[in-house]
Amino acid sequence: MEKLFDLDGKLSIVTGAASGLGKAIATGLAECGSDVIIVDRNGEGLLNTEEELKKFGKEIINFKTDLSSLEDIDKLFEKVDLLKRNIDFLANVAGEGILGKPENISIDEFKEVLNNLVICRFYMCQHSGKRMLRNGKGSILNIGSLASTTALGRGHIAYSIAMGGVSQMTKELSTEWSSRGVRVNTIAPAQVLNDSLKERMEKDPELGKFFLGGIPAGRLGKPNDIKGIAVLLASDASSWITGATIPLDGGNIAMNSGGTCLLYTSPSPRDQRGSGMAG
Repeated sequence: MEKLFDLDGKLSIVTGAASGLGKAIATGLAECGSDVIIVDRNGEGLLNTEEELKKFGKEIINFKTDLSSLEDIDKLFEKVDLLKRNIDFLANVAGEGILGKPENISIDEFKEVLNNLVICRFYMCQHSGKRMLRNGKGSILNIGSLASTTALGRGHIAYSIAMGGVSQMTKELSTEWSSRGVRVNTIAPAQVLNDSLKERMEKDPELGKFFLGGIPAGRLGKPNDIKGIAVLLASDASSWITGATIPLDGGNIAMNSGGTCLLYTSPSPRDQRGSGMAG
């Protein structure tokens, strides 16, 4: 049974690995035996992640990359190809959103969100998918959100449209590629205490109480909550799981379709930014 979850000899790429969910995923993969290419634009954070992961005795490769740039993604895969190894798993985590009311958000901001969360994530899937298809196997994980399937309000218009795109992208890629050995899935977290959410909650102390009203488990998510499901999707234990959007939400979707139990209006959501913005 343990061999089903054994990642020894595999090579994974994790974006957004400097902190939060990306760092947690990279840690879980290395703990279970995978060599890991960690990618982020935060060079200092990447170095910290690299140093922490070395204790697992796996190869950890640090590539600083602006994942909102198609040109930088091209350069990333040029470096990956020099390793002359098959890519077994991609965790597509990085991507910045912008909050703004529908009547106020600018078209340039809207385009920026779509670029960060849909276009560049698709480009990562496309690059990785081509290489996985040549090898006849691979697994891709896209990080989505509750906003993939339900409306959040509170200035999430651009983010929610993009997250819907991520969920549909996963379904389309799975339908196209699964018969050729490449699985594609989405994890849809509820509110996870990453740096950007902590900053929002510091500015608005009532926000945390509001979120908890819709989470039966009684707590917000922690980055490490994603480690187990990420390892599952990277491993042979999930060989017949593909095209799925999997909630990681403390029971939020089951309780009320990703909404909340309380009415709440966030003060001035204009131009708030951050990855992992669900909720």
